[in-house]
Amino acid sequence: MNLTSNFAATLRRRAFTLLFTVVAVLCGAATTFAATEGGEAALKLPDLSQVTFLGVDGHRLLLVGLVFCGLGLLFGLLIYMQLQNLPVHRSMKEISELIYETCKTYLITQGKFIMILWVFIAIIVVAYFGVLRPIPGHPIALTVPMILLFSLIGIAGSYGVAWFGIRVNTFANSRTAFASLEGKPYPISAIPLKAGMSIGMLLISVELLIMLFILLFIPGEYAGPCFIGFAIGESLGAAALRIAGGIFTKIADIGSDLMKIVFKIKEDDARNPGVIADCTGDNAGDSVGPSADGFETYGVTGVALITFILLAVPDPKVQIQLLVWIFVMRIMMLISSAVSYFANSAIAKSRYANAGEMNFEAPLTSLVWITSIVSIALTYVVSYLIIPVLGGDATLWWKLATIISCGTLAGAVIPELVKIFTSTKSKHVQEVVKSAEEGGASLGILSGFVAGNFSAYWLGISILGLMGIAFLISTLGLDALMVSSGTIHIAPVFGFGLVAFGFLGMGPVTIAVDSYGPVTDNAQSVYELSLIEQQPNIVEELKQDYNMTVVFERAKHLLEENDGAGNTFKATAKPVLIGTAVVGATTMIFSIIMALTEGLTKNTENLSLLHAPFVLGLIMGGAVIYWFTGASTQAVTTGAYRAVEFIKANIKLEGVEKASVEDSKKVVEICTKYAQKGMFNIFLGIFFSTLAFAFLEPFFFIGYLFSIAIFGLYQAIFMANAGGAWDNAKKVVEVDMKQKGTPLHDATVVGDTVGDPFKDTSSVAMNPVIKFTTLFGLLAVELAVSIGSETGQFGKNGPLVTHILSGLFFLISAFFVMRSFHGMRIGVSR
Repeated sequence: MNLTSNFAATLRRRAFTLLFTVVAVLCGAATTFAATEGGEAALKLPDLSQVTFLGVDGHRLLLVGLVFCGLGLLFGLLIYMQLQNLPVHRSMKEISELIYETCKTYLITQGKFIMILWVFIAIIVVAYFGVLRPIPGHPIALTVPMILLFSLIGIAGSYGVAWFGIRVNTFANSRTAFASLEGKPYPISAIPLKAGMSIGMLLISVELLIMLFILLFIPGEYAGPCFIGFAIGESLGAAALRIAGGIFTKIADIGSDLMKIVFKIKEDDARNPGVIADCTGDNAGDSVGPSADGFETYGVTGVALITFILLAVPDPKVQIQLLVWIFVMRIMMLISSAVSYFANSAIAKSRYANAGEMNFEAPLTSLVWITSIVSIALTYVVSYLIIPVLGGDATLWWKLATIISCGTLAGAVIPELVKIFTSTKSKHVQEVVKSAEEGGASLGILSGFVAGNFSAYWLGISILGLMGIAFLISTLGLDALMVSSGTIHIAPVFGFGLVAFGFLGMGPVTIAVDSYGPVTDNAQSVYELSLIEQQPNIVEELKQDYNMTVVFERAKHLLEENDGAGNTFKATAKPVLIGTAVVGATTMIFSIIMALTEGLTKNTENLSLLHAPFVLGLIMGGAVIYWFTGASTQAVTTGAYRAVEFIKANIKLEGVEKASVEDSKKVVEICTKYAQKGMFNIFLGIFFSTLAFAFLEPFFFIGYLFSIAIFGLYQAIFMANAGGAWDNAKKVVEVDMKQKGTPLHDATVVGDTVGDPFKDTSSVAMNPVIKFTTLFGLLAVELAVSIGSETGQFGKNGPLVTHILSGLFFLISAFFVMRSFHGMRIGVSR
């Protein structure tokens, strides 16, 4: 892959040149100051064995959790082996293995790219924990490498579960395609869901295992910083894989889809060299990205709560009670998801195993609701058993359980609301189709905008309502556990963090229904690319070898119909993850506020609209969100142009059955190049913007963080659901109306290609961008405050130094913002 290799070499040279500049600036300034204590370096976990629960000390109780993590891993691996051993025709297996091989190439390239980005983060970690905020009483030579190690473990976790996800999905796609040949709907529903649960259970188990290891086996004075390092690492890995994967998948998808209009060929035509890239993109964007994102979301939310408890709860006993309670709840959530999956599978099998027709969305919907109900019930049981009395109050257990249940309920309610705007049966999707019938692509696109905007309103109202309930309950005695300035009550912030925690109460199931979509999408492609219908004596062969009576047209219809359900549930998972990011960010931002106000004892008046920098930060956040949307979409536009250009020049429709492997790999190469190029500009733009605004003024930065969270929430919901409506409008035309190849179909294909970067690039990447900025901001703002201190070597010139550095960082970020368009323009980018 010469094109990609040359680009990567150029990227490395530029990255390291810039890196050395940053090292010189930060370390040169930082080393002028004596080491001080405080901030995140001072986070120290209490001894969990000092408090007993159900007759067992907290440390021993959580050791049992390691067993459940092992069982969760075993669950995921057993399903992995079951999928691998399912029957599949060799022609389909060959295609799925080719898709896996191209995915492997993509992931290896991305892994090298992530390590380049990690070096930038490592510099800040070294400057912060090694120079400005070393862990008191411990050698830097030990502490800094340990924190860096856990940041690498965080990256490895995101990367590893992403790799596992593509392996499972590329087993499942060919097995699903093969199962469709019998013409029964149940197997092609059960296989993708089983694959999704395999990923979800393994992902959450690995995440919980690592966090329990830090909690139980890392000394308390190291554990806090190690949690921060781990969270930053997994956030970096998720951001890179989510953003680059989103760009890759939509370059490939648009390049492949437009050929249907240009050459009037069928969906997933084997002669189209863009189809293999499209299948790879389904995994890179819709499997790799969500897996890494889910891993990071689960971890970062936990770290935010741990940080809050250590900073805001003064009583060590209550700290221990809350920490143990949170981790026991996490273990319970793992168990409830597994139990609910088995119960739902039994119900679905009894209803649909021999059915000729089924609603493919029904088993997914019932799984979400069963898991929600089981999780809420167990939340109250576990809370009563683990924290019957908290801080002398025997009523707080049910109040905390109710707050978490608000989040768990949101995990079920939000998907129902999303379906109103994106399901193939929804009135909004039907409106898109109806608009396109008379007004073509233009009116269809406008109707999609309507769906997205309305969805943002109703989902916003639902999140507001559930957070409002959490707020009201948090005022009923929780403040007694927290530090207080007398006028500022922080218990509601903890309540919001618990709502985010509750969002993830169905973690494995949320990942499972999200992973359902890429399998169903790939299954259609595998079916077409295998040319199964053209294999010699295939009907007789399948009857003899598999005792299968083949119904080809029925199989294709079921695969397309099931893909509609996959599209819908991919859409339902996105607002859950973005909602978690935003609500959880509130808790993490509080950690920064605690550091800036020295435990709410100083400068609290700056947390106000009367403090001008805070207001200006609120304005700046929106600007960055809209730039990010444009930059990620520009990368897709230019990459898709190059892909279309190549496919048009090289597609062969006469005398061949399928495109050459070389041409298919060339399209994959184009997608990879522009995904990395776009990601490089975006990451460095965000990285240096974070430094610039943190160094400008601390409370400007607080306003900025709140702003990107709120703007990002609504931008993401709007884009995700508008894109979902356009996508399923096309599916209605193809499956329900049977109008492929008509002007109406062409119009909905255009709408779908507009929606592709909406729903699968820009919107989904808001989640890791918000969390990475907030987590990295923890270190950046402390770094800025330390360098700008008037008690340092620069004395009263300290603020001037930070403002000069802020200006420098802003100029660098502005360079990458400009480059994300002018360096990516179709006319200049090659």
